[in-house]
Amino acid sequence: MNEQPRIKSNLEYLRKLFIMPDSPDKFIEFGDELLEMIHDFFQAKGGIHSSISLPELSKIFNQKTLPHEPHLIKDVLTEIKTKIIAHSVKVGNPYYIGHMISAVPYFMILLEMIIAALNQNQVKIETAKASSFVERELVAWLHRLVFNRTDRFYEKNIQNHRIALGNVTSDGSLANVTALLVAREKAFPPDADFPGFRMAGMHRALEHHGYDRGVVMVSTRGHYSIKKAVNLLGLGEENVINIPVDEKNRINIHKLRRKIDSFEEAGNKYKTKIIAIVGIAGTTETGNVDDLDALGEIARETGAYFHVDACWGGSALLADEYRGLFNGISKADSVSIDAHKLLYCPMSMGLILFRNEKDLNTIRHSSKYIIRRNSVDMGRFTVEGSRPFAALKPWASLKIIGREGYGILMKQARKATDNLLEIITHCGNFEAMNEPDLFILTYRFLPETLKNRIASLEETASLKRRDEKKEFEQKVKKVNFMVNGLNIKLHKALRRDDTTFVSRTTLESTRYRPQNIVVLRAVLMNPLINRKVLEEIVETQNRIGLQLWQEFEPAYRKIINGN
Repeated sequence: MNEQPRIKSNLEYLRKLFIMPDSPDKFIEFGDELLEMIHDFFQAKGGIHSSISLPELSKIFNQKTLPHEPHLIKDVLTEIKTKIIAHSVKVGNPYYIGHMISAVPYFMILLEMIIAALNQNQVKIETAKASSFVERELVAWLHRLVFNRTDRFYEKNIQNHRIALGNVTSDGSLANVTALLVAREKAFPPDADFPGFRMAGMHRALEHHGYDRGVVMVSTRGHYSIKKAVNLLGLGEENVINIPVDEKNRINIHKLRRKIDSFEEAGNKYKTKIIAIVGIAGTTETGNVDDLDALGEIARETGAYFHVDACWGGSALLADEYRGLFNGISKADSVSIDAHKLLYCPMSMGLILFRNEKDLNTIRHSSKYIIRRNSVDMGRFTVEGSRPFAALKPWASLKIIGREGYGILMKQARKATDNLLEIITHCGNFEAMNEPDLFILTYRFLPETLKNRIASLEETASLKRRDEKKEFEQKVKKVNFMVNGLNIKLHKALRRDDTTFVSRTTLESTRYRPQNIVVLRAVLMNPLINRKVLEEIVETQNRIGLQLWQEFEPAYRKIINGN
């Protein structure tokens, strides 16, 4: 076995790594090799995941000490190719429809190289000159998309360093944290001898303003980042009030009002401050949009801050045919959007936008050495400190693809969603479990004979007297419990098959409510999806599902026969 040549570690060698390789030709050589590796990854045949097991993978990455001596770049690139790229998930594959991640335009790779090469730090104008202005321009574009203020407003504020229309964040979770941080400060503002929540903390804030607790209200479809945010902000996760959803997976407005009324009724004994009401514009499980107009009115009536989590769906505002879904979004105090979802940027980047350009002053901060009080630095308004020039990706993409191009991509996503629904309906052995507004379909494998039997049991139950219904309703529940197990097993079998991928979740909001139903979840955003791909995905699920059904059929017979 040939020994690897040792590299002499000295300052001269290390300087060449930082400035440029030995020559421009060498730099281009490594760049070409890197792009070829990436291209090979996309062209590779086989499954969505590599065949290596997780325990086997753990053995590859088990070096217990830091590397001591330098390694040649070409050797490290080879290691990246064989150990990392070879075992990465092909999330851009059109047969991968399980999560909110997709193929990205090839120019994104070039943009990532530019971002890395420039290495701008957006916290400070001294480390991010032109890029600071790019970021403000991007934020203004999306602010106008959501809030549509006047030309005069944007002429005045697009590059006004004294205010901030919003922030670029590392992801949607941090965008939601930023929104609720502002909501918290506005709920317990400075007053007389009280310096505000950020200075005095929760106990003094509640005591000074005369409340026993503060809550954030959101539907049961709300993203888990809302609880994380409330936790981080010191409000306590038990103060996230989850409101049930209606049959379309939208927050139940009637039940929200009833809950608010209950706070008022208990006000003499226990006073509750509604810090924020959160609307969802594109639920991550079912792709539905809350009634934002109604939520905006309720927030105004109760004096609550109104935040819209549009991380999944917000970018659909680019397509005119979807704007109606978002009626009322301009009433929001803040809106979060993820660039790495329907803007088709690579992981990861979020944005938080504020209707009132002065709201971010509530969390404004400074430092003597980097973001001084009267500076032009964007870092004065952000939770994060150091941030890369991630804004370049959506900024360039909006120019290259354009609003018209994004409209075409949304149409393709809608077509793929409709096609999948049609295919599973025609197959007969599946049951759709939601009516998506935005490109997420949930369904379950349900053999046609079993589907017909459930319908028969439900029809019989509807004809019985109330005291006789229970037996038939219990049978439906038992059958659904068994079908849950069937779909869990199907999902695991599909993972092993590895030619396709969908995710899995559990919903309490289907027509079988309140029973929890296990469903398969397909996200249809990838523009490389076509009908043939979807037919193959469903054929695979149907074939494996029917094989597994043979194991479950005896249990089904016992339920139906009352054994």
